[in-house]
Amino acid sequence: MSVAPGQAKLVIYWRGAPVDVPCQYNPTELQIEKAVQYAEIGIPGLAAPLQQFVRGQARTLTAELFFDTSDHGTGLEVKAVTEFTDKVVAATCIDPDAHAPPIIEFFWGGGFPSSQLPDEVAQQRESSFRGVLTTVRQNFTFFSRFGVPLRAKLNITLKEYWELSDQLVKLRLASADRTHAHVLKTGETLSALAGDQYGDASDWRRIAELNRIDDPRRLAPGARLALPAMTAGAEP
Repeated sequence: MSVAPGQAKLVIYWRGAPVDVPCQYNPTELQIEKAVQYAEIGIPGLAAPLQQFVRGQARTLTAELFFDTSDHGTGLEVKAVTEFTDKVVAATCIDPDAHAPPIIEFFWGGGFPSSQLPDEVAQQRESSFRGVLTTVRQNFTFFSRFGVPLRAKLNITLKEYWELSDQLVKLRLASADRTHAHVLKTGETLSALAGDQYGDASDWRRIAELNRIDDPRRLAPGARLALPAMTAGAEP
């Protein structure tokens, strides 16, 4: 299904194949909320407790989507608006193959919120919002004389969702240690290890150099390897 330039759309990642769901009308308002969690550490004699960062919390996006099929008439040959809205509501249903509702992504033009983050956190820039549909409220406001819904508003809430491996690659957290230790498993390769640790299998060379491995094809299970530490804002 084609989408006009500048038209907002949802992409629903069903296990079989992604499905594009164009927004019939662009939303007039988006609300994106982000919070971080801190713990207060009380120390006697201080004027205020210390704030210790605990973790970030998932962003949420809320929007109101409008759908209307009344231009097809209100008689017997009407087109139900649910032909559009049910595609969105389906993202709350359980995918039989994944045993969970699908991931959903919201796209809309350039300059998307968080796409212009400063260079210090450039790896966390986003050009879309990827999450799961946690709430959908359907409000049908117009019907044909035969009771077919022709106009609807959907209020949706998406909660940010990323796999652990994706988050580690995006954050590029600095390590407090100069190196990490890893014990090789049977059948494990340096490229697989680099992909798991750094998100890029080609970084196996750094591991090999640090551990003075001449032939990466001859690795002994149980060997203890030193892994180069990640540095903030830089490639590992």
